Amino acid sequence: MEHRVAYKVYYEDTDSLGVVYYANYLKFIERGRTEWVGAQGRPIHEWNQDGFNFVVYSLSMKFKQAARLGDLIEVVTTVDMSSPYRARFHQRVECQSVVLVEADVDIVCVDGARQLREFPQSLLAG
Repeated sequence: MEHRVAYKVYYEDTDSLGVVYYANYLKFIERGRTEWVGAQGRPIHEWNQDGFNFVVYSLSMKFKQAARLGDLIEVVTTVDMSSPYRARFHQRVECQSVVLVEADVDIVCVDGARQLREFPQSLLAG
């Protein structure tokens, strides 16, 4: 299931040339993953309270074009399970249907003691 969320690019997101500073794309895609979780029917803080914590294991990004001050960008997120403990989020940042950034982010699920635990099936069924 594809999930989309839009953000406006503000001055604080850009560098001195008025383009989005590369590290800020990490914030945009993190928000996209958080919104994806919430779209499955339960906000992420409730999962955390129940001992399901989602942390980045690895990520790969490709920067194709830059977003600029004032642009309306969309973060598009899909997810696949690579194991019971790891989900791969395929994400892209678009502006007017043009792909600016592509990212694959592997997320693992851990408990409060930071030990691996299986992803909750009800989250992935949504």
